[in-house]
Amino acid sequence: MALGAYFLLGWIGSSFPVNRDFRETDDGVEILIATNGVHNSVVMPARTEGLDWHRVFPPSDLGNPYRPYTHVGISWGQREVFLDTPTWADLSPLLVLRVAVVGGEGLMHVEHWVNPQPSEHYRPLRISRAQYRRLVRALLRDLPPPEQRRSYPGYGAQDVFYGARGTYTLYLTCNEWVGESLRRAGILTGAWTPFESSVMKWVPPPEQ
Repeated sequence: MALGAYFLLGWIGSSFPVNRDFRETDDGVEILIATNGVHNSVVMPARTEGLDWHRVFPPSDLGNPYRPYTHVGISWGQREVFLDTPTWADLSPLLVLRVAVVGGEGLMHVEHWVNPQPSEHYRPLRISRAQYRRLVRALLRDLPPPEQRRSYPGYGAQDVFYGARGTYTLYLTCNEWVGESLRRAGILTGAWTPFESSVMKWVPPPEQ
């Protein structure tokens, strides 16, 4: 009953639009809203609008720092889920229950990509330069300063985790963190986006 109510509230909350006057711009910055079916991230050019993401998240933190990375993907989630579950099959019911009841410490996940192509799972949005600057500020809101930042090995050679501020809860989920970032930037999304689909339903897939 409680689980059903949570899913219903999530669907309702994500169905109320925020920033409904948002329109894509022809001369802006193209970002990608990405999904693996469970978890959302925001993918952006590594260098644009005066920001070099490689200075914030250096490729030297990666297992393979030598590829010509063109984009970074940023997301946030629960520390134990990120670090202790390399695949969703490794996610234990006990951990899910503990996270649901008491929440958990946040962690940032950063992926480095070489020319990711738009697809059903990587949906492009062209936003204004002002919106992009606000999005950058939103995505960095939970990142500690460099002297306090700790990195952890990622799932593969081109991703890495960083310690982050914030506490994961049933309200502030990994996908709601992405939704909140989009809302702060002035990009159309739902009022509360706890699930992967809560975010993706506001981003049209690319035309084939």
